[in-house]
Amino acid sequence: MPVLIVLLVALVVVVLGFISVYNRLVSLRNRFKNAFAQIDVQLKRRYDLIPNLVETAKGYLKHERETLEEVIKARNQAQTADTRAAANPGDPAAMKGLMGAEATLTGSLGRLFAVVERYPDLKADQNMRQLSEELTSTENKVAFARQSYNDAVMAYNTGREKFPNVVVANMFNFGAAQLFEIEQPAEREAPKVSFT
Repeated sequence: MPVLIVLLVALVVVVLGFISVYNRLVSLRNRFKNAFAQIDVQLKRRYDLIPNLVETAKGYLKHERETLEEVIKARNQAQTADTRAAANPGDPAAMKGLMGAEATLTGSLGRLFAVVERYPDLKADQNMRQLSEELTSTENKVAFARQSYNDAVMAYNTGREKFPNVVVANMFNFGAAQLFEIEQPAEREAPKVSFT
């Protein structure tokens, strides 16, 4: 009888341990998904600003149609990749697609601002300056949200790799989450937006 009680208590402790680990992993996963939602909000704001920026520039940049089209195309691709990543921030392929699309968008915005520098009237346009200030502010918010997301992913990945968490994680398919990193050093910089 005492052996049965000891085994029963041990079984209860193990089950409670599994439940605790499972709940902790769920909390960590939800934290990084919420952190991605904050990136998503800022990226959507960025995507909304870009068409306004292009429209403002369009009147001045009649001979730069290819640059403007490149920015809109990159924005649309990034927005599509963001939608896929937002549906499942834990999917490494979706996150890599978003990182690539964002890198392309950042590059095309950089080229747009390089072209804008050659047009003093456009640089002086009040609407263009206001949009560029909003875009700069949004870029800073994206960087902050990305840092928060990466911190949450790091906590989740560390939590799921610890023992005995790794056993529960493997049993219930808690896969590793992908950091939101920028792969090319030149892409690590936000587009330079200065019309002064």
